[in-house]
Amino acid sequence: MNTQLTASNINILAFDASTEALSLVLSYNGQLFHHFEECPQQHSQKILPLVDSLLAQANCKLTDLDVIGFGQGPGSFTGVRISVAIAQGLAYACKLPLVGVSTLQMMAQQAYQQTGETHVYSAIDARMGEVYFAHYTLNNIGIMALQGEEQVLKPALLSLADKHGIAVGTGWQSYPDILQDNANIVVNNEITLPDAGFMLANVSHEFTAKRTVSASQAQPKYVRDTVTWKKLPGRE
Repeated sequence: MNTQLTASNINILAFDASTEALSLVLSYNGQLFHHFEECPQQHSQKILPLVDSLLAQANCKLTDLDVIGFGQGPGSFTGVRISVAIAQGLAYACKLPLVGVSTLQMMAQQAYQQTGETHVYSAIDARMGEVYFAHYTLNNIGIMALQGEEQVLKPALLSLADKHGIAVGTGWQSYPDILQDNANIVVNNEITLPDAGFMLANVSHEFTAKRTVSASQAQPKYVRDTVTWKKLPGRE
């Protein structure tokens, strides 16, 4: 268990399958149950058994929960769809509300909770010579808030704020030259992929503020236009 994870006073199941990582967290009656692993192309086989495992560890049922959080992307096209589809299926079955959270925001939230840094630059390798990118800063309720918009672009086109901060995600490992002329931003090599454990603060806040969606309203966040994916060999 990551000691930086903090239990919510709301009963939450959250998971993400949008990248090479598969992660789940259950916060139930003040206890935390967490799973994180890198298992490319195995998410669809593993995610439901892991949900069952976490519920069994907590000795609870889905119907005992208040809300489900899901990673809505950006990330792998197939992985994002797995996250959304599983969330929809569970929510339909148990009539639970949903909260979608960006994979880029998860990494920024992890960076803040583990290091205290309030300016975070998240980048995930988007393949095809591009990165998914977003800049986050801390708001007044302890949640990393998006500055501007999430983007997918060539690394050379990145525009970074002239402020001290840290960089997280696989994008910086794939394109290390991006920051060679920017001494204000330091890469944190410990945070490379999103972890659903760091969705809890966001999901809890959105649920309390009644900003949830129903199963039918849950949407992926591809960032990259799906038309682009259709042009790739082997993609839908």
